Amino acid sequence: MVKSVKSVLRKSWPKDLPKTLTYRLGEKPLHEYLENNARQRPMDTAYVYYGNEITWKQLNDYTNRLAQFLKNNGIKKGDRVSLFMQNCPQYLIGHYAIQKLGAIVVPLNPMYKEAELDYFINEVGVKVVIASQELYPRIHAIKDKIPTVEMIITTKYADFLSDKLTIPIPDELKLAKEKLENTHDLIDILETTESLQESAKINLKEDIGVMVFTSGTTGRPKAAMLTYGNALFKAAATASAFRFNESAKTVAIPPFCHIGGMVVGVYIPIYSGCETVLLTRFDPEAAITAVEKYKINIWYTLAPMNVAILNHPGVENRDLSSLKTNFATSFGIPVSEKLAEDWRILTKGCSLFEATYGLSETHDVDTFMPQDNIKFGTCGIPTYETEIRIVDIETGEDLPPGKQGEIVIKSPGVFKGYFNRPDATAETLRNGWLYTGDIGEIDEDGYLRLHGRVKEMIKCSGFSVFPEDVEALLNEHEAILQSAVIGVPDKKRGESVKAFVVLKPEYKGKISESEIIEWSKQKMAAYKYPRYVEFRDSLPEAVSGKVLRRLLKEENNG
Repeated sequence: MVKSVKSVLRKSWPKDLPKTLTYRLGEKPLHEYLENNARQRPMDTAYVYYGNEITWKQLNDYTNRLAQFLKNNGIKKGDRVSLFMQNCPQYLIGHYAIQKLGAIVVPLNPMYKEAELDYFINEVGVKVVIASQELYPRIHAIKDKIPTVEMIITTKYADFLSDKLTIPIPDELKLAKEKLENTHDLIDILETTESLQESAKINLKEDIGVMVFTSGTTGRPKAAMLTYGNALFKAAATASAFRFNESAKTVAIPPFCHIGGMVVGVYIPIYSGCETVLLTRFDPEAAITAVEKYKINIWYTLAPMNVAILNHPGVENRDLSSLKTNFATSFGIPVSEKLAEDWRILTKGCSLFEATYGLSETHDVDTFMPQDNIKFGTCGIPTYETEIRIVDIETGEDLPPGKQGEIVIKSPGVFKGYFNRPDATAETLRNGWLYTGDIGEIDEDGYLRLHGRVKEMIKCSGFSVFPEDVEALLNEHEAILQSAVIGVPDKKRGESVKAFVVLKPEYKGKISESEIIEWSKQKMAAYKYPRYVEFRDSLPEAVSGKVLRRLLKEENNG
């Protein structure tokens, strides 16, 4: 009898982890968790920003003041308000102030340029933009093209620095304060506005709390509508799976505008009540200093961050021994057994492993890695209340363990649909199941292995080639730091594989493209190995660190 995927999904659930999800303070929106933290532990530190220790009471008070200002200016339940800035306390204040009114947070990537901002703001009808001052000129440049925007609030990152810096700051925190016409300054708002007395009534399952734009691998990006309940569920499930509690100390670095950074940096600290060191962006020296000074014990990173720290001059003489758990995402560089061992040695025992599999449409973190049974090369097992099926791409029939097909997910984290895109919603959401467009398999122990996206699948001589497959193999070469793979037209084979490769510094000029191809020929099936290799100094990445293959494809077809 052939085993079903369903029969193996809970086979490897950690023995010391509760199988049932319990909400720490009950089922209520996360901004009510913030209010509870402020009542119960008012003077405890919530976030540390380069030395400025912001208490739970201060953070809650700031959000109440901004919420009241927005309310005074007509913002109400269901309105869209954008946050356009890098990681900073102002982002957290904005996020929870917006949600206390029942309004909708629309994160805008700080890398967006004018044409992109024009599209995103108009796509969902944003009413207010809260922007950092160095990004404001991009909004100002398109002011005549975004008629729904009624108000702009600006802020300077350094407004939330203390006199005593404990961590090296990036250049954008050194900018002088500017007086910007036709905008409201956030600090002025917080100093002059009274506090909101009552938050809006929230329906966890129905009310939209966040709209995040998908990566846009097919057509223009779409706004995924995520409920307040989606956010609460993912905060609770992730905190439980990775063992966050009030005694945890973490560093938030991945961008808050990306769904992964949002869950780990914006949600989990509020949900769990843990102390979080907040950095505007990644810098190896700043990250190392944060771990040393604040005795960080649990951390979410992107694998390139770990590699950068391992290669940082003098790091072997630094003290990272407080770290106990480091869950990481393989963006460009895999979380391999070798990387994990190097990290364990450097930190004197910290466990490094693949973090999760997830999408914007599911509010991320659909799987987690059991810490008592780490399987490198996998994304772990489904998290709480999450069902995963693997279905045949052509027939839609369920496939058994070990067979590759499309990943299909059902959980309390699945979104309500795409804003004003009923056709796209109907294609993605079917009877409560999210069809991800990702190719994967469940192994005999219930672990998910990711092989690529349906849309990025390469057809070589009739065979299906998944980019992640080839990239994982290429990254085993001693000279390769990072790789990305696309399909290019081939008159005889339909498509052939082309690899874009970033070499490790010590190998530049010492190895050729043809040598990489020959090595690949020895390591991969004949239909799969790259016929073309192009060396690059870097690969195009999203703010999350994810390599953007579609840009490489566009360049190649240019």
